[in-house]
Amino acid sequence: MIVSRETESLEKYAELIRKWNPAINLVATSTLRDLKNRHIADCQELARLAASADGKWVDLGSGGGLPGLIVAIFRPELSVGLLESDKRKSSFLRNAARELNLQNVIVYTDRIEKIAPLLANSISARALAPLPLLLSYVDRHLALGGKAWLMKGRNWQSEVQAARADWNFEVISHPSATDPDAAILEISELRHV
Repeated sequence: MIVSRETESLEKYAELIRKWNPAINLVATSTLRDLKNRHIADCQELARLAASADGKWVDLGSGGGLPGLIVAIFRPELSVGLLESDKRKSSFLRNAARELNLQNVIVYTDRIEKIAPLLANSISARALAPLPLLLSYVDRHLALGGKAWLMKGRNWQSEVQAARADWNFEVISHPSATDPDAAILEISELRHV
């Protein structure tokens, strides 16, 4: 049986999360048993949806690398920046990138609102902040004409409505692969009101 490079990398990545999680809490302990379905599958879906993305990708608040490391695995031609303020999580991200042989990953250890604008063509975030606040982070780091790929839970529709008070944007909602009430939001043409 032939196993793809991506499948091997995902299996190794899951092992790394399980190994490091007790020390630095990369994902909720209760979800470790179902790591592939609970965390990795949606990130794979995001990588598939963003197949036309090019240039520089930045994952805000990367934590354990979801979805940033998954994007880097499936899109080796992209430059993928992982922005994480927690030094322990940044150490995990650097180690994972090295062990997975991901030459396209750069880890930034800094706060989203402090680091100089990263001017990314694409930005991702998962479980980071409510959409109105998250869009201010996206706006700071997104290049002109870029897109954001934001993974949101079951309150995504009310978050979109709340964000419209301060932001103009186009949004396409893609159903989550793992939760029928969640969505991946594809946001473009972001402008402050």
